[in-house]
Amino acid sequence: MPLIKTVGLKKSFYTPAGDLEVLRGIDLEIEEGEMVAIVGASGVGKSTLLHILGTLDRPTEGSVMYGGEDVFSFDDTTLASFRNKRIGFVFQFHHLLPEFTALENVMMPGLINGLGPSVIEEKASAILKDLGLRNRLSHRPGELSGGEQQRVAVARALVMEPSVVLADEPTGNLDTKTGSDLFGLLTEVNDSRGTTFVIVTHNDALARECTRIINMVDGTIVSP
Repeated sequence: MPLIKTVGLKKSFYTPAGDLEVLRGIDLEIEEGEMVAIVGASGVGKSTLLHILGTLDRPTEGSVMYGGEDVFSFDDTTLASFRNKRIGFVFQFHHLLPEFTALENVMMPGLINGLGPSVIEEKASAILKDLGLRNRLSHRPGELSGGEQQRVAVARALVMEPSVVLADEPTGNLDTKTGSDLFGLLTEVNDSRGTTFVIVTHNDALARECTRIINMVDGTIVSP
């Protein structure tokens, strides 16, 4: 059974000129432990697909199943809990809370989920150290480089040991070397932890480092 399966996934948005169909029937399977790149021109629906896979948005039609369970059959409270426990997110802009330290930012998902502060602090500290930020735990985002901030964002995505990490242009706001280093870090996490990654990227060279590339054109998948 695939980790993630979508069937007939469609998404439309209302506009004054009429409904805008962004996803036009996506059938997709992602296996546990895969590192999948989603590529395509701007506006083809990559980020919309990622947001629906992450349960941040609901489809207009179709289903998204995790381990055979249709997650959009959940009520909003259950869905939010599922998302917090099972899905990690890394975005182009790290969305760290500027008033909190690196360690506190990484602890947030666990605190929201009701884990004890000492338990989640130990987990967050260990992940940050694994990602090369041993000496940055007490630094706030404004005191970190762009690459370091994204590493904190990766640590935050991993702290709840999710089934999958969804990354939307995670290297898009970084210079070439820093972006390549960060992508290498994601690959290492995939290898060492078996974490599944689904990554939207415009960088063809980085996409080729993934185990599979999914090409999107006009809201559809044109190759497996």
